[in-house]
This record gives sequence, structure tokens and C-alpha cells, in this order.
Amino acid sequence: MRTEGWRRLPAALLPILAVAAAYYVGGLIGLYQRVVVDGAEVTPLWLPTGIAVTSLLWLGLRAWPGIAIGTYLTIERIADFDLASLIIVAGNVLAPVCAYLMLRRAGFRTEMDRLRDALALVFLGGLLPMLISATIGTCTLVLTGDLPMSQFWSVWAAWWAGDAMGVLVLTPLLLVLRRLVTVRRPREGYRAAEATALVVASVGVTLVATRSPLSLLFLVFPLIIWAAVRFQLAGSAPVTLVVSVLTIAAATSHVGPFAHHTLFEVMINLQGLNGAAALTGLLLSALVTEQNNVRLTIEQVCEDLADLVEQLAPGKPDH
Repeated sequence: MRTEGWRRLPAALLPILAVAAAYYVGGLIGLYQRVVVDGAEVTPLWLPTGIAVTSLLWLGLRAWPGIAIGTYLTIERIADFDLASLIIVAGNVLAPVCAYLMLRRAGFRTEMDRLRDALALVFLGGLLPMLISATIGTCTLVLTGDLPMSQFWSVWAAWWAGDAMGVLVLTPLLLVLRRLVTVRRPREGYRAAEATALVVASVGVTLVATRSPLSLLFLVFPLIIWAAVRFQLAGSAPVTLVVSVLTIAAATSHVGPFAHHTLFEVMINLQGLNGAAALTGLLLSALVTEQNNVRLTIEQVCEDLADLVEQLAPGKPDH
């Protein structure tokens, strides 16, 4: 009996270690984009929160130790681990766990083929639960004296926005990638060409919009709409990530429309754009998917009804 338990141990530990490794890698990527807001280091797009919520949706609550280990490794990368760091770890675990529990309570489906699923991810998966990690983390910095109370709200807002954006941008992409890997779809030449054109246009237009001294950031929204309408979440999620990453790179470098602005103004403009892009892609793609499913259901019902009428029609000639 004990031998059987030892044999199951690697299978139980492997998902936890995979979550920890993914969280840590996401943290390293986020640290490259960190900015200093009133003495505290924050990131405009904290990818680990998206990884944490996704891992919980896939694995359930057994994924939380991996999130804790990944958070610990990430903190060790930038500072010495102490009691305050332990409190921050607790906040970073509690926030995605609450997001998972609220999403499950709301009947969230990882296929995200309904508008209610997109709304649930936005509010119950991102905006609301990430208040927990931002509040615990910022309060901890204040209590330890690392952050003056006068700067609490600016750091808290940046922390919350970065954590929430990690869920809104990365979680949909991970969910759709898993579905694309497990479900084989027929490839059509013109669809592949259109997808390639969309990717090229997304990169090119975003680079121009984020590095031009003119205010051209609005140019990214037709691309997101194009992706959502034609490819639903499989198109809008990658395009939103491309837009977000390239915009953050421009903002942290203070180029294009982000030049000659204070850090606070840059963060407001950046998070406003990222939030609007993520919401547009999520909600529109879910709405289009839901309408397509309704149309397919109606077509199937009509076909079944036509077959039934044909079978029941009197005077049907014999062949």
C-alpha cells in the first residue's frame, strides 16, 4: 500500500512543479518590463497571474502549491525572502484561488463560447480577485516601511492593474491554445492566408502606432475587431497579447505617444489601452462565438425537421 503511494507521488508532484516553473518563467519575463512607481517595483502586465488562474482552471485547487513555489522563486530573484515576502506570497496565492472559486461558482466554461463566460473572466477572474493581491502586497510594503503611506494608492493601482491584465491577456490565450492542440480542425488555404495577414498587420500597425509621435494608438482596435469577428478567441487572444507587449515596450522606453509624460501619466495611458484592448477582444469574440453556435443549432434543428417532414409526407412516390 505504501509502495503504491510512493509510485503515485511523482505523478502528483509533476503538475505542481510544472506550474511553479511556468509561474517563475512568467515572472522573469514580467521583471524585464518592471517600472519603479514611488520606490516600488511593479509591472504593467504580470503574466504569472494569468498562469496561476489558468493552472487552477485546468488542475483545480491542487495547483496552489505550484503557485506558491513560483511566487517564492520570483521574489528570491529580486530580494531577500523574509516575513513580508511570505505575506506577499500568501496574497499572490489567495487572489487566483478566489478567482478560481468564483469562476467555478458562476459556471464558467473554459471554452469561453458564451458572453457570460467572458464577463465572468473579466470581473470574477481578473478585476475583483486581484484586489486581494494588490491590497495585501501594498499594505505589506507600507507596514514594513518600504513604501510611504502617501504613495499607497498609486502603487496599489499599478499593482492591481498589472495583476488583472495578466489574467485578461494571458488566460484566454492559454485556454484557446490548449483547445487548438487537443482539437484538430480542417485547414483551409484562404483562412491560413488571412491569419498570416492578420499577424503581420498586427505587428506592423502596433509598432507604428506605439512609436509614432502622433496619437495613433486607436489603430490597434480594428485589428482586434478583425481577429475577434473572423477567428473569435483563437484570433483575438494572440492579437491582444501582441498589442499589449509591444505597447508596454514603447511605454517603458518612453517613445512615441508615451514620450514627454510623467510615469504616472504613462501608466494611466498604458493600462487604459491594454484594458480596452483586452475587453474588446474578449467580449466581442465570445459574443460572435455564441451567435455562431446559436445559428448552427438552428440550422441543425431545421435540417432535422425537414427530414422528419419528408418522412411523414403522404403520397411519397416509391422508387
